Amino acid sequence: MRARKLSNRRRATTKQAAGALVFRNRGQDLEVLLIHPSGPYNRKSPWSIPKGEPEEGEDLEAAARRETREETGVEAGALSSLGYVDYAKSRKRVHGFAAPAPDGVAPWCASWEVDRAEFVSLELARTLIHPDQAPFLERLVQMLEAPPAE
Repeated sequence: MRARKLSNRRRATTKQAAGALVFRNRGQDLEVLLIHPSGPYNRKSPWSIPKGEPEEGEDLEAAARRETREETGVEAGALSSLGYVDYAKSRKRVHGFAAPAPDGVAPWCASWEVDRAEFVSLELARTLIHPDQAPFLERLVQMLEAPPAE
């Protein structure tokens, strides 16, 4: 009985976050928008998709769109779900959405929380991104390679 209560308590305290993996093609190369957290304590921290917690009553897609705009100044295009990932060391669940980048967009550090906001190649993204978010990159590739639905 005690284990069951603990399990329910864990589930109830899981933090939810939502973010957008904004992408674009540069010739033959796929690039994704990643951010790096600011502050000296984050100097060696991994990069991330722009993300954050939903506000009360806000749905996950709206939160992903708002966080992307607030952190990078980029207004994400149409969103497609990439599912979610659970962080291994914390109780955070991050819901990811793929979004094509608007033409000619130039991201910038729109929030004090971010010291870098850049489009990087998929190959570089795989080395920079938080390990728990890496599945979003592979899901994006699978989504883009899938034949269009009829």
